[in-house]
Amino acid sequence: MKIGDLSKKTGVSLRSLRYYEEQGLLQPERSENGYRLYSPFAVDQVRTIQLYLRLGLSTEQIAGFLHCVMKNKEAFCREIMPVYETKLREIDEQIASLTAIRSNLIERIEAIRGESASTKGEIP
Repeated sequence: MKIGDLSKKTGVSLRSLRYYEEQGLLQPERSENGYRLYSPFAVDQVRTIQLYLRLGLSTEQIAGFLHCVMKNKEAFCREIMPVYETKLREIDEQIASLTAIRSNLIERIEAIRGESASTKGEIP
């Protein structure tokens, strides 16, 4: 199938499909006239790439284990667990940072409201 057909079947833009190829995630054949030709298997491959992108993984990370997961279950791909664990740590750090920022903002809002109310003689 041509790239336009793959795009329609997966809902992924032509630009993204070309980018996946640049990143080594897709390897289409080339016809005599230079058109990209994808096997029916490429539909599952693109959907798998999309799944990992939704998990917040980079194309570089995905490239490290995609070949394995396309042939096996994730449980049999030793490359995937360290990537998941690293991503989870990153998310936990982001949550902690956002929680601290949220607390600081709440504190500032309360302080400003308190100052505003006291200058107007109101009770906060």
